Amino acid sequence: MSLPSYLAWPWGPQRGRITIDRSNSDEFNPPEFEAFEGVTPRAPATPPLSVLNVDMRAIENKNAHNTSKYKNTSLIVRRNKEFIIIIRFDRPFNNQQDNVQMEFLIGSSPDENKGTYIIVSIGKEKRDGRWKGRVIGVQGNEVTVGITPDVSCIIGRFRTFVAVVTDLGKQRTQRNPDTDFYVYMSKDTDRQEYLMNEVGTIYNGEFNNITSRSWNFGQFEKGVLDACLLVLDAGKVPLLYRGSATEIVRQGSALMNSQDDDGVLVGNWSGDYSIGTAPTAWTGSPEILLKYAKEGCVPVCFAQCWVFAVLRCLGIPARVITNYCSAHDNTGNLKTDIVLDEDGKVDRGRTRDSVWNYHCWNEVYMRRPDLPEKYSGWQVIDCTPQETSDGLYRCGPTSVNAIRDGELSYPFDARFVFAELNSDVIYHQSDKYGNSKIIYVDTAYVGKLIITKRANSNNYEDITSNYKYPEGSEKDRQAMQTAERRGVPTRDYFPLSEAGVDIELQADTIKMGDNFKLTLNVKNQTSQTCTLSANISGYVVYYTGVTSATFKLVNKSATVDPWNTTKLLIDVQAVEYMPYLVEQSNLLFVVYGRIEETGVSLSTMRVITLRPPELSIKLTGTPRVGRDLMVVVSFRNPYNFILKNVQLRLEGPGLIMTKVKTYEQIVPGGSVQYTDTITPQSPGKKVLIACLDCAALRQVTNQLEIIVQ
Repeated sequence: MSLPSYLAWPWGPQRGRITIDRSNSDEFNPPEFEAFEGVTPRAPATPPLSVLNVDMRAIENKNAHNTSKYKNTSLIVRRNKEFIIIIRFDRPFNNQQDNVQMEFLIGSSPDENKGTYIIVSIGKEKRDGRWKGRVIGVQGNEVTVGITPDVSCIIGRFRTFVAVVTDLGKQRTQRNPDTDFYVYMSKDTDRQEYLMNEVGTIYNGEFNNITSRSWNFGQFEKGVLDACLLVLDAGKVPLLYRGSATEIVRQGSALMNSQDDDGVLVGNWSGDYSIGTAPTAWTGSPEILLKYAKEGCVPVCFAQCWVFAVLRCLGIPARVITNYCSAHDNTGNLKTDIVLDEDGKVDRGRTRDSVWNYHCWNEVYMRRPDLPEKYSGWQVIDCTPQETSDGLYRCGPTSVNAIRDGELSYPFDARFVFAELNSDVIYHQSDKYGNSKIIYVDTAYVGKLIITKRANSNNYEDITSNYKYPEGSEKDRQAMQTAERRGVPTRDYFPLSEAGVDIELQADTIKMGDNFKLTLNVKNQTSQTCTLSANISGYVVYYTGVTSATFKLVNKSATVDPWNTTKLLIDVQAVEYMPYLVEQSNLLFVVYGRIEETGVSLSTMRVITLRPPELSIKLTGTPRVGRDLMVVVSFRNPYNFILKNVQLRLEGPGLIMTKVKTYEQIVPGGSVQYTDTITPQSPGKKVLIACLDCAALRQVTNQLEIIVQ
């Protein structure tokens, strides 16, 4: 018996790759009947089976796989964990006589050898494979089947078919989207915090004045899972790579930015966001991802480092990290060079390196089969396009443990991350002829503090010790020696003559628009009286450490007795810095000092983050599932200038989709009030997030935590 060629599916015993014209389809579905050529039909001992229905048991399986929060009607399962399917036949199933196969397909060219065509036998003909199947029970015409996806299988959306195999061929079920299911990469590590928690905290400010904002990861929101898979498709990530967590996050690091592959977000640090949304205005990932998907994979404008924090939806445990005083080492030599002119001011034309006030990246938890076992666990993955890696703007995954130990020869991009944490700040002084000399070295300024949200808490956790040993300790010295053996340049600028005097800048938390006092502490650690002459220069600065304008230059001097400390006060007036402010309200003060008795120079710097005005969120009503609540967001302009083109955002997973309200202006002393109704969809802890943003005022955020009954 033979069939027309259009019905013959040429897999049979070879089970090779299928070739088909798919110009009008992005997926291939097998024919309902696949004939075995060259066979002679004979009367079957029992009538052949027919499949009447396939029940994916979506609700029960999603509960068992901890995926019930996804607002998606399809089944979503974890790798290496069994899920249950019930198949209803037209007669009782006999596992000694009937031969039934489950077939799972992904992509447009299914290939068993590449893991895109999976066969699981549940009848008399058993086949070994990476996916496991078993008959759990038979009741009447219904068979309960357990399927366990391979621990390293491809993640994405699979199509399901049931094939009854007879001597004549295979009779398959029709294509039914209701039986499609998603496989994702879930781990058991701190599941609640790093996979299930829909709202996280991103820390900013500066290490002596830590501020924070809530961020809606929104990994369970409707459409987000499909949008994440679309990102991989748009980036042409081969299905073969989608079974490896290492490959997924490395490819994802490149695809989150648009530098070279039309990825999700356009990075912008210019201050001009007129053709898009300011990075500071976003409140979460769903709005960004859904916009990218809806607009045909056109990169979304705009983002900075904290907005690039998107990963949990694919089931990879992830958390956002903030590194305070993060070096951007343009030359890769573990030196951040700050060039001062003769007056001690920063020479902006000759200073190429910068120290970011803070920098955010992600950590993902995974096994690294390509590295020694001790370097599995938390890995750095940075989507902010600073430098290229293997030809694309991306960074990681990089083992945190390897960074701490100075083992920089392992993939990927360990040397760059190590420099962000361990660069020395080298102060140079140049003369009017362009000649320069090193005047001071600060080995402890970079990588001051590394933090993340503490699991099951609203507080932060100091994880600096995960990345580096205590400054000056024996293990710190050994790690640096290891790094030098792995190619990091040696510190050829040591030793410098010791001044015996320490200087430090201090300031209290300052509200934007306030006058304040800056304190310069001069600590004499010698047995001789010393006289310090110091120039203090003040700059408005982006959080990336790039100076925008100089607003202050003052000279101070002090005579300090042996073993004593003297405080010098510098008055800073709002009228001095307010006209020059740029986004995120940072001020940088740089001190260049000289000890008159010895001629030894010393220098230091300090960033001051100005706290923005408050944004108020109030709720009226008792939070209960299905019951309407009134939320009011209000703001008052405390400044003597008009705020123009103000954007107000409000969102909360399980409470309200992103709402955006725009105001043409808010006059000095004027107020705005936005009122909306929210209806909780599920019980438990929820977070409302609000953000007000305009060109003259960034990072005005607040959040309200509520418990829904």
